[in-house]
Amino acid sequence: MAILEVGDLSAGYGRARVLFDVGFEVNAGEVVALLGRNGAGKSTTLKAIMGLVPPASGSIVFDGRNLKNLEPYRIARLGLGYVPEDRRIFTELTVNENLEVGRQPPRRGAPEWTEERLFALFPALRALRDRAGGRMSGGEQQMLCIARTLAGNPAAILLDEPSEGLAPVVVEQVAKAVAQLKRSGVAVLLAEQSRRFAGRVADRAYVLEKGMISPA
Repeated sequence: MAILEVGDLSAGYGRARVLFDVGFEVNAGEVVALLGRNGAGKSTTLKAIMGLVPPASGSIVFDGRNLKNLEPYRIARLGLGYVPEDRRIFTELTVNENLEVGRQPPRRGAPEWTEERLFALFPALRALRDRAGGRMSGGEQQMLCIARTLAGNPAAILLDEPSEGLAPVVVEQVAKAVAQLKRSGVAVLLAEQSRRFAGRVADRAYVLEKGMISPA
């Protein structure tokens, strides 16, 4: 059963249209990849779903709820998590404090991510729990950003370019984390340039090119 349904979505920035009638769906406990080059519209698609870019037309339905015209914080409260490409952790806060910022109550139909469970998913963060985010490597920050989003106990999560610019050992950890999310029943929509990474973790993929989508 689809937990996220996007239909005929068009969106952009001002007069510049980026997406043209984009449509796809993600089932519960499934990993779906959006593949495309820089500028293809992958990030804009995720931002439109999260309410960060207003859709010009089309529909976005998450867990039976229409997301169109909802503010981003309301969408997050419905159980849809978002990990942006630029991470946006709080650099002056520690790992533990960043996780607390993302904390939401447990929700029906979604796994509960306790602090212990998050450190089991990303063991490297356990030793850094009292370190400020600004004193962490890019790979450590990426793991923290994913963990902070999971602290909100989402039923589905949007991951924007999670492997970009990371060392191979960190990419491996992120891939294992995505696989664990799937086993936990969390749906994942993954925006990626790397077909190799997407091929390792995704059940299905769509290709996005010049703002239009088709099955890969």
